[in-house]
Amino acid sequence: MALIVRVSECAFVLCVMAVYWLTEALPLAATALFPALLFPFFGIMKSSQVAGVYFKDFHLLLIGVICLATSIEKWGLHRRIALSLVTLVGVNPGWLMLGFMNSCAFLSMWVQNTSAVAMVMPIVEAIIQQILNAEGEGEQRQRTMTGTSNLGLELDGEKLTNQKLITLPYHNGLLTWSRQFMTHYHLFFFLKVIGQKIEGRYRSKREHMMCKGLCLSITYSSTIGGIATLPGTSPNLIFSEFYPECTSVNFGNWIVLCLPISIIALLLSWIWLHWMFIGSDFRVLFRPSGERSERETATARVIEEDYNTLGPTSPQEVVTAFIFILMVVLWVFRDPGFMPGWASIFLPEYAGYISDATVALLLGLMFFIMPAHKPSADKHGIKYEAMISWKEFQACMPWEVALLVGGGFALAEGTQVSGLSSWVANLLSPLGSLPIIATVTIACVLVTSVTELASNAATITIFLPILAPLAEAIHVNPLYILIPTTLCTSFAFLLPSSNPSNAIVFAYGHLTTTDMVKAGIGVNVISVLAVLLAVTTWGIPLFDLDTYPDWAPTPSTSNVTGW
Repeated sequence: MALIVRVSECAFVLCVMAVYWLTEALPLAATALFPALLFPFFGIMKSSQVAGVYFKDFHLLLIGVICLATSIEKWGLHRRIALSLVTLVGVNPGWLMLGFMNSCAFLSMWVQNTSAVAMVMPIVEAIIQQILNAEGEGEQRQRTMTGTSNLGLELDGEKLTNQKLITLPYHNGLLTWSRQFMTHYHLFFFLKVIGQKIEGRYRSKREHMMCKGLCLSITYSSTIGGIATLPGTSPNLIFSEFYPECTSVNFGNWIVLCLPISIIALLLSWIWLHWMFIGSDFRVLFRPSGERSERETATARVIEEDYNTLGPTSPQEVVTAFIFILMVVLWVFRDPGFMPGWASIFLPEYAGYISDATVALLLGLMFFIMPAHKPSADKHGIKYEAMISWKEFQACMPWEVALLVGGGFALAEGTQVSGLSSWVANLLSPLGSLPIIATVTIACVLVTSVTELASNAATITIFLPILAPLAEAIHVNPLYILIPTTLCTSFAFLLPSSNPSNAIVFAYGHLTTTDMVKAGIGVNVISVLAVLLAVTTWGIPLFDLDTYPDWAPTPSTSNVTGW
């Protein structure tokens, strides 16, 4: 009887948190504190035990990655990367879209998706303004690159700020929405104002459609690129800590599985957006470069001038790029699987002690130590400036996400301790009669639908304690179900309020909600199919998905099965 009571009490906490996360009646981070409050009251876990699971390896990895992202943003390396990639592909509208998609996807592999969009979108807006009005663009472009030419934000930005629906801070000329934790309802009212169509901005429907395509390509590519690496999105990091005993989920294996998914989804999404907003005649992509139109020539001039304003590569950019490359190399070759990793070679007596978080933290702390400029002395002493300061790091660090993830860990631990996970496993065991691919597809479609209405991190936090017992009940490798559903949790493409990246792009005033829904359905289908293709092909040998692993618990029949 006591076991049944504990199961019901833990189920009550799970349901309450799910409702609060979906409706955002309270801030997401505040709801994440419910396990710390309710589990001790219900006798599920001691307060000290709950507190111990709120901070894990994930948080150290996040801190190291944000140190890198802070330096990239502070010294402008993101603009150099984005403009360089765009320059490589050319200024034809189709190639221009692909270039910006590549740039944003690459950046979002290493920084938050929202930050990547906020970094790239001002550059895209400058080019859009050049397309819309070739004359007098110099002044407008300068205002755009400093983050003040967004017509939608200029329209009602002050009014919205006074109403305290949302604040619009700027950092290094970038809209740093990733620092804010807005509810979906606040976003709805906010976007309703700034998304109003401004008449007379477009000289033709063709120009308007091209602007729509460029804007949508930025937000979609940020999501598609973010899934390629473990630190790319919050759901990836949350999942990586769900089974601590599973050593196969590491940076190297993840990028081998997911980078091809991102490439396939990115290319097919580009073709889809090109067909919808630019045209179905793809022969223009292969037109000789000497046959540029007047608009393309003006666009090329904007890109060239913007790149020239960056000046020569600064020593700070070189240091940031070097640490960035070193971090990736150490992540990939720490335990690559096909060969002994550097951790086992140089530190054999501490095998298993070093994780990806160790690497991220080591190199992340270097940004606080390495000088940005040569130290100088004056009458007040030695003047020393590090690559980043703690204040700058705090401005970029998503503490709300860290707390939200901790709440998810506590909730997952509570479902194990209380016996709720075993009860759910027994309840879902009849699904074992379905083919595994059907079960995976149903789970992917379900989380993709829910994540359009709830935040990505909240969605994966709700579903992990439900889907893991399902896999255990039907005796299927849990990774077979959890990896694809984790990836699909990021696919929030349909609504401006689905995630902050969509909201930022929508705020520039070129799109309507209908545009995003129509384009998002196609990108959703493409992305889900790419995930299913990967998991059922090269994902099986990579993670041994066809065998039930030793680290996965075996569900035991208890006296709550008939409850």
